[in-house]
Amino acid sequence: MEATVVVEEANNASEGVRNNMKPAVVVDAGVEGNAAAAATESYKKKKNHIQVSNTKKPLLFYLNLAKRLIKQNNDIELSALGMAIPTVVIIAEILKRNGLAIEKRITTSSFGAMDGVKGRMIHKPQIEIVLEKADKTTVATA
Repeated sequence: MEATVVVEEANNASEGVRNNMKPAVVVDAGVEGNAAAAATESYKKKKNHIQVSNTKKPLLFYLNLAKRLIKQNNDIELSALGMAIPTVVIIAEILKRNGLAIEKRITTSSFGAMDGVKGRMIHKPQIEIVLEKADKTTVATA
């Protein structure tokens, strides 16, 4: 009987899920062994996305991470804001030069953020570079 309650609550949670959300069902076994479920929603994190920061980690950390992800997946997404944009471009160029990746798409945009001190809107440049894994034949002809 209790298992059907858990399944019903999980089904109810999955009905309310939107585009980028996925349900997570948490089962709590009480003192007497009664199972209760709580359905929560969490954002789905992309496994092939790297958000590059200018101050958090050095360039080689992001380069090695990108190499590892491109071997595991067919494509990766590199994105950065503001002063971290040159770091993303350098990583993409190194991967292309070494024959590991081919440029698939580059998107530039402006990201608006509120300034906490003055309370005004600050626009920061944003870049997203999508690279796909290079084939052996593509590397030989390049």
